[in-house]
Amino acid sequence: MAAETRRVVIAGAGPVGMVCALALNRCGVPVTVFESEAAPVPDQRAATIHPSTLEMLDELGVTEQIREHSLLSSTYRFHDRPTGEVVAEFDLGRLKDEIRFPYVLQYEQYKLTAAIAAAYANESDFDVRFSHTLTGLTDTASGIEVEYTSPAGPERIAAAYVVGCDGGRSTVRKLAGIEFEGFTYPERFIKIATSFDLQTIKPELSYRNYFSDPNEWANVFKVRGEAPEGLWRVILPIGPEEDDTTALSPARVEQRLQKFLPQDGEYHVEYRNVYGVNQRVAATFRRGRILLAGDSAHVNNPIGGMGMNGGIHDAINLTEKLAKVLAGASADLLDLYSRQRRHAAVNYVQAQTIANKRLLEERDPEVRRRNFDQLRRTAEKFETARAYMRRAALFDSLQDAAAIT
Repeated sequence: MAAETRRVVIAGAGPVGMVCALALNRCGVPVTVFESEAAPVPDQRAATIHPSTLEMLDELGVTEQIREHSLLSSTYRFHDRPTGEVVAEFDLGRLKDEIRFPYVLQYEQYKLTAAIAAAYANESDFDVRFSHTLTGLTDTASGIEVEYTSPAGPERIAAAYVVGCDGGRSTVRKLAGIEFEGFTYPERFIKIATSFDLQTIKPELSYRNYFSDPNEWANVFKVRGEAPEGLWRVILPIGPEEDDTTALSPARVEQRLQKFLPQDGEYHVEYRNVYGVNQRVAATFRRGRILLAGDSAHVNNPIGGMGMNGGIHDAINLTEKLAKVLAGASADLLDLYSRQRRHAAVNYVQAQTIANKRLLEERDPEVRRRNFDQLRRTAEKFETARAYMRRAALFDSLQDAAAIT
């Protein structure tokens, strides 16, 4: 193929799109990334990068680049919110002899996007265009024509393939006519970020915490943010009877935080957001020259931090196969990508995040007791703890997906 017809267009400059672009670029494939936003948006979305993902990013030279700007966390804890008890702790450090990175990095996704863009993008063969929106796709005899809008107006570009990394409401997926199968939770989630150090009133917090409560479960994580003291994120459910305006009001946010961890003064809130939550997977991750990865292909609840990681795993799997196809291998490799990564999304990311939510919100006292007893036993023994942590860190999903032919 001529250089221009080998070009891959990626819609979306989030972490999945940028990792996909970088990996393709390292394989000698020219890429153009279109992103509707004017710059990486400093929102408080995904932030946990699992050990399996750190290994992939290390192959691209990214892990060392971001580690000094991250919070390193080897442990995560399950708590019983009504009693305040720490039910179980899992420590990735116990796997130091078998995995390269026995910890997660707490590093916000907008920083990962910005770090890759700053270090590698904006050359002719790695072209990242912010304020550019993909609007149309047309098959041609030798590839696919991409329509997009830029600050200068509507334009077109020829590509060999298009990769949709443009989120749960993906334009690429809709243009391809691919069904997004699954369901939407009736409740929404609220994410609140505070600069107040929660460990001063609850020292048993690690950097990653899951609180089980039949009435109001919670996730609590620490990220570095933009200030030396860092930010604590608290994620809570909101019932369908509460409207967003009420939920986001300063008084209601303060009430929620005080109920969760009472303190004498007011909380300084840096960020608050309400969002709906889905569990959905695309019917296929490939249709002709159109491919899907990340949230465009699968979305899930955030309990366990698997969405961004699964998306980066998509990007690396896809890159390996797409580079071979562009070098002359059969395009059937792209169907294999779809089979492998859809299997991982359904059987690991979807299954695990649904199970995580059910564990935290369980109402039956006897079932809660049995769940806690099982968690304790799992965490105490090395072999069962090892199996639990490997699955949670998505190592098992990679191994299982790789076995699919």
